[in-house]
Amino acid sequence: MSQRDTIAAIATAPGAGGVGIVRLSGLRSAEIAGAICGRRLAARHAHHVRFRDGDGSTLDDGIALFFAGPASYTGEDVVELQAHGGPALLQALLARCIGLGARHARPGEFSERAFLEGRLDLAQAEALADLIAAGDLRAARAARRALDGEFSRRVEALADGLLAIRIHVEAAIDFADEPLDTLGGGPLRARLDALVQDLEQLRLAAERGRRLRDGLHAVIVGPPNAGKSSLLNALAGSDRAIVTDIAGTTRDLLHEVVRIDGVELGLVDTAGLREGGDAIEREGMRRAEVELQRADLAIVVLDARDPDTGAAAVMDAVANVPQRLWLHNKSDLLDHPPSLPAAGGGQQHLVVSARTGAGLDELHARLRALALGDGADATDGAFTARARHVDALDRARAALVDARAQLQHEALDLAAEALRLAHDALGEITGRVHADDLLGRIFSSFCIGK
Repeated sequence: MSQRDTIAAIATAPGAGGVGIVRLSGLRSAEIAGAICGRRLAARHAHHVRFRDGDGSTLDDGIALFFAGPASYTGEDVVELQAHGGPALLQALLARCIGLGARHARPGEFSERAFLEGRLDLAQAEALADLIAAGDLRAARAARRALDGEFSRRVEALADGLLAIRIHVEAAIDFADEPLDTLGGGPLRARLDALVQDLEQLRLAAERGRRLRDGLHAVIVGPPNAGKSSLLNALAGSDRAIVTDIAGTTRDLLHEVVRIDGVELGLVDTAGLREGGDAIEREGMRRAEVELQRADLAIVVLDARDPDTGAAAVMDAVANVPQRLWLHNKSDLLDHPPSLPAAGGGQQHLVVSARTGAGLDELHARLRALALGDGADATDGAFTARARHVDALDRARAALVDARAQLQHEALDLAAEALRLAHDALGEITGRVHADDLLGRIFSSFCIGK
């Protein structure tokens, strides 16, 4: 397969529809389309044509659109053949394109070519997939912002600032006999500190975007008979889990995906944590502990009548989960509301009743805030992001912190290497930062006689 091949694919969803589209991209797109339509296509005009098979018979009539590169989605010549949306008809039209010299496009190859031609960066290409897969309008709007380049612009602004710092440090290496402060070390460190703060803000926004796209991964834990499965059923709105008064009823992990106020929540019900139990129950508890290692949130369910029972074991199990929400369940069985511990340290407490629904509205609001931040407009201006973006930002931040420490010791070579690693990590997000960019900027910005 070659980038110079002309590719073709059905661009509309599988199944019957009023309209179906076969798309071509590549050097021979207009030639192939012209053979099918029996005429030359003018760029950016809608042509009503008959689509002809190889024997000259009519496959269908429809609209042909030609977009001459580079002013097209892929940056190449692109043709869209819009026919009636019958699956057999679209397959026949695609087969005609293949017979005339196109090849079947690989999954995502149109967007890949758009990236390679500079029409999209990697983050925007991923945002396009997120826009198509968006489950509600809020997620669609966030994906649209990422596709419009909001995330990419912020990443590239950081990369530009980092590049300027790299240039300064690389130049200072040539004057290693001079103290760094005589070469602008103070302002350099201040710029680096500001860059770290900006990166941390972007990382928080990207994490919110990741949760908006992927949902919040929440694990329901607690001692046996605290009402974990009842809570899962209440949040899911159906009887997904078996509920009995027998301790140890839940043995395996039970997964359920729910959407609360536009936020997707991946819930995992787990076996009750306690000492003892038979071999199957112990395996269930082991799986619960493994699931907690990758959780964004631990929803700890306690019996409000006796919250101390089993709480210590649960506290140890959730110690490393970033957020913990403690629910004092079965409040309908109490005469008076329980007194709750003070919030803090990533922990919050709510009183609920999974059986009557008391406190669930407040729980919904708290889950949304944990996923996206406090406030009704927490997603205003949000953009979608992915786990790889957050990981790249984490690595960039760690490298910048290392660079800052090396500059304090005036270890310029080590600082330069740390800055390079940070720059490369940011470049992974958009795919646009390369070593040649740095070389070009260095040689064009400095004239030091060598």
